[in-house]
Amino acid sequence: QVQLVESGGGSVQAGGSLRLSCVASGFTTSSICMGWFRQAPGKDREGVATIDSDGTPSYADSVKGRFTISHDGTKNTLTLQMKNLKPEDTAMYYCAADTRSNCHSRGDFNYWGQGTQVTVSS
Repeated sequence: QVQLVESGGGSVQAGGSLRLSCVASGFTTSSICMGWFRQAPGKDREGVATIDSDGTPSYADSVKGRFTISHDGTKNTLTLQMKNLKPEDTAMYYCAADTRSNCHSRGDFNYWGQGTQVTVSS
């Protein structure tokens, strides 16, 4: 049974940093793509960053230069380092994964975590 467990959310002031982690378990293959999505109240879930099974990252324009996604295959842990956080980054952040080489849009992912809240105050 696949499980994705996020941690690391919290409350910070604008300009601050947070590091999100997601531990994946239950996959029978090491070739998985993973990503982070977020959903603010009243808004659709949007992609933040994804990483293909070969380690190639992709970022939403709104977070480029501020967020860094990485995947430790030995620990099957996905990390999102967030710097220079802005109030508009406030949202529930979700980890996602799938057993394919690359995935970028929400519909590409079949496995989701429960989410971790990030709140940025001005």
